[in-house]
Amino acid sequence: MDNLRDFSVPEIRIRRLGREPTATDRRYVLYWMTAFRRLEDNFALQRALQHCAASGKPLLILESLEIDYPWACPRFHQAVLDGMRENRERAAGFGAAYLPLAERAAGQVVDLLEALSKDAVCVVSDDFPDRRHQSRLGAAAERVGRRFEAVDCNGLLPMRVASRVYPSAYTFRRFLQGELPSHLVRPPLERPLEAYAALGLPSPEPVLPEEWPPLSEFEARSGFFRGNREVDPVAGCHGGTRAAEDRLESFLRGDLDLYGDFRNHPERDVGSRLSPFLHFGHISAHRVFRALARREGWSPHRLSPRTSGGRTGWWGMGPNAEAFLDELVTWRELGYNMAWQVPDYDRWESLPDWARDTLLAHSRDEREHRYAAEEFERAETHDPLWNAAQIQLREEGRIHNYLRMLWGKKILHWTAHPAEALDIMIELNNKYALDGSNPNSYTGICWVLGRYDRPWGPERPVFGKIRYMSSENTARKFPVGGYVRRFAAEGAS
Repeated sequence: MDNLRDFSVPEIRIRRLGREPTATDRRYVLYWMTAFRRLEDNFALQRALQHCAASGKPLLILESLEIDYPWACPRFHQAVLDGMRENRERAAGFGAAYLPLAERAAGQVVDLLEALSKDAVCVVSDDFPDRRHQSRLGAAAERVGRRFEAVDCNGLLPMRVASRVYPSAYTFRRFLQGELPSHLVRPPLERPLEAYAALGLPSPEPVLPEEWPPLSEFEARSGFFRGNREVDPVAGCHGGTRAAEDRLESFLRGDLDLYGDFRNHPERDVGSRLSPFLHFGHISAHRVFRALARREGWSPHRLSPRTSGGRTGWWGMGPNAEAFLDELVTWRELGYNMAWQVPDYDRWESLPDWARDTLLAHSRDEREHRYAAEEFERAETHDPLWNAAQIQLREEGRIHNYLRMLWGKKILHWTAHPAEALDIMIELNNKYALDGSNPNSYTGICWVLGRYDRPWGPERPVFGKIRYMSSENTARKFPVGGYVRRFAAEGAS
């Protein structure tokens, strides 16, 4: 069997940072795990294993948790650390060396990466389209001085297939329907470490800097947190691949059957709740898609040859499955399409011209209600439904998907300036949401202000031509009383 073929990764997913050749006389291949925090369905890990097979050198995984990022808090650290403990256990079962690093000082991980790279054939890492992540990758590649590759395993479609930013879900969906079929037949290996174990390579013993603490201290140290200690972990919520797979199985067994009809109903709450696991990299979109396809008895020959951009009918699955895939693939990867090509994807200047023009034209309109950022954060508005959504965000790290749109629209409505509204939405979302700061989160936030949407009439005060939403209209569409009572009680406790 051809080991190189077994581990091959599509070239379009590989980005080389620097031109150094591989150093085949070194001791191991180093995989720096930063965004795809899993040992399954991971093209970056698979690429590292391809180098192992080519060089005959074993694998060393370094998974790190940095502390010098905005909104660092126990909530996010706990989710990552849950996964790190699990990855350490799983890697040991396949003879792969695994080093977990929860930083104690900013920059510590790059120092260790540089030290470990001295014995590395090459370094492979995760290519995630986040501005800070990209900056850290570039800085690390310069420090390392070895062949350094960043590999894309963000979605079903490789990011670099699209050569432009798509302005709407419809145009992106139409592009996907034309391009995606050829990529669906080359998914990542489900369990690549099983094939790695068959190579029979000895587990390396990395030489750590003298000042480095013994790895046995990881378990003791991993309970400490830095950053904002006000944002506690969500009770009963765990990170890691096992928790992600359990959640996926539960969704496919139950709520998927109701998804098409009830996903917008706040009191039914039939969403997948996979977004945090996708954000932390504990499960891949490929894994979710494969499980759904198996449930539907699907194969690629059921894809429609028509690339009309329609939301239904192209996949050849049932209506509930297709509604879910439109969220998992179209809307999620639309945000990644923006983030990897537009450096200021999270800033006011990145909004469509028409949206900024209409919002600025109405920026001096009188607001019946106006709140400061602190009042929004404490859920101290006149609107019980909005307050309930904010309390859910604070307490559970999420907002029901339909109410998340309303939540943003009312921040726009009750803020002195639309650019300030954007800042408040980003701050609250990224401080509390378990999927905060993900490109997909910015899709939802910026949609509130017109991104991926169109001008709407009639023109309204404050909103201008931006799509309007209100709590009153929402309450006419869906029962919300139970939702409000539930979170009012949580906010009071």
